[in-house]
Amino acid sequence: MKCVFSAPQHKHYPESFLVNGVREQNPEMPGRIDKLLEGAGDLGLDIVTPKDYGLGPIARVHTPEYLEFLQHAYKRWKRIPGAAAEITPNIHPTNRDGVYPASVVAQAGYHMADAGAPITGETWESALNSAWSAIHASELVLDGEKSAYALCRPPGHHAGSDLAGGFCYLNNTAIAAQNLRRKYDSVAILDVDLHHGNGTQDIFYRRDDVLTVSLHADPVRFYPFFWGHAAERGEGPGLGYNLNFPLPRGTRDDDYLVALDKALNRIYAFAPQALVIALGLDAFENDPFAGLGVSTEGFGKIGKAIAERFPGPTVIIQEGGYLCEELGENLASFLRGFREGSK
Repeated sequence: MKCVFSAPQHKHYPESFLVNGVREQNPEMPGRIDKLLEGAGDLGLDIVTPKDYGLGPIARVHTPEYLEFLQHAYKRWKRIPGAAAEITPNIHPTNRDGVYPASVVAQAGYHMADAGAPITGETWESALNSAWSAIHASELVLDGEKSAYALCRPPGHHAGSDLAGGFCYLNNTAIAAQNLRRKYDSVAILDVDLHHGNGTQDIFYRRDDVLTVSLHADPVRFYPFFWGHAAERGEGPGLGYNLNFPLPRGTRDDDYLVALDKALNRIYAFAPQALVIALGLDAFENDPFAGLGVSTEGFGKIGKAIAERFPGPTVIIQEGGYLCEELGENLASFLRGFREGSK
């Protein structure tokens, strides 16, 4: 298995984000990359650099309005006298089906769902390279490799087609899945991040060619709050093609694996030709967000269970997982288990 990573992903770092009305240090920091690279290195993965794929594969998922905003917003923002060093929205529309605003302040409120994804002068370059890493991993699989891992930072699964949020700007998981659709008629996405991948769900919610399945901390009192509930099953042609498993806070390995087995049953019933795993390591028991209780050994069992049930082409996209001593070990455990299950 190859690890796809691009060095410019280090550059983006909004130093704070708003949580509970208070500015706190942003946990989605460049140091995550070093820990994850250690984990990939421990497993002997070859590190490869993605090509420049331009905007084509990204524009299959995100709107041109949104991509133009992300690319130019910071330069426009800096023209405002006295503006903050980072873009954080201070106004949001009550509906988004009316006039598109001209002001970058208003566009920030239109395209940024929350105060958890500030934009800096380096955000566009890092997000673009993160997306290219996801695309390159999917290209490796399209070219015949059984699996590939994309070390993506910033992450992506909270980003909608025209919305940033929750540290996410471009939806790497959705971009990889859509790119796989060039060859495969059906693709499943399995999201094992601590948080529900609301952006991914929304992108595919009305489609029956991509099944979306997510295991995550129950959003009734946990981010992203408004999405990720069990009743959300899809709409129109996509009805029945979305499945959520909201888990009680603190869920540990055994109960997590029971829910995972049910998730894999649904994926088996869909019979996809390819799989995308949105790999969040923040379900870890000692992750700073402290939502679930998966152990380092548990990640190995998760990886093994997935590979045993779905032996087909698989792209693994890095989502969450925040700085703690065991972050690299958790990645290595998951990938080692995945490798064992693939034999």
